[in-house]
Amino acid sequence: MLGIGARFGVPRWRARRAQRSAELLDEVVDAQLPLLSSLAEDSRRRAADYLAELVMLGQAYRHYAAGWIDRRELERRGSAAVARLNAMRQQRPPAAQFTERD
Repeated sequence: MLGIGARFGVPRWRARRAQRSAELLDEVVDAQLPLLSSLAEDSRRRAADYLAELVMLGQAYRHYAAGWIDRRELERRGSAAVARLNAMRQQRPPAAQFTERD
């Protein structure tokens, strides 16, 4: 059995850093999941899509740490995730503006 990052010769410190990054993304997702139920349906769907992108990015970090993908592929997946998150952010309807009189 190959060790952490063995297939593509990922340096051990990079593999550990990638694993920690994946764990951090998991923590962010886990912290936000309970809040989804309190959102309106449209907001809940958007938030779930954001969280799904973070889960996929965490998976890419795990694949890199395991040596299943190389750094270039990790960068490609990371850039694609950021692009999808930006596209989602730009597609959302504008938030209602409230004033002190409201």
